[in-house]
Amino acid sequence: MKVDFHFEAAYSLDDEVAYSNWISRIVTIEGKQLGNLNYIFCNDKYLNELNIKYLEHFDFTDIITFNYCTDNFIEGDIFISIERVKENAVHFRVPLDNEVRRVMAHGVLHLLGYNDKTEDEKSLMRTKENEMMQLFHVEQ
Repeated sequence: MKVDFHFEAAYSLDDEVAYSNWISRIVTIEGKQLGNLNYIFCNDKYLNELNIKYLEHFDFTDIITFNYCTDNFIEGDIFISIERVKENAVHFRVPLDNEVRRVMAHGVLHLLGYNDKTEDEKSLMRTKENEMMQLFHVEQ
């Protein structure tokens, strides 16, 4: 199975193989198997339309994850607004690549069963994001 990247906005990853290997490692570390996983990088308008249509949320967001997981297989579509991620990178004063990785990890962590509705869940999610981001440069 595999990780695919799609670009509906003016953005690209510098090394898709490295990102794919990293996401695969996250899934494996969490004791699951990788199915078909799509990352779709888009703009605010594109993501907001999905947010309204499928989730009936009217606010802007940086990520929406559609979960198609079955049994032990992690599968889904992860839509990321690169405009929102760029804005977040400026706001949090971090490099864009770091913020992209954080949001990518966030999406796959949702598919792995992590949530971020309560303060405790948010805290655990942030810890897991940080752990997974550190893996990016391991064995590349």
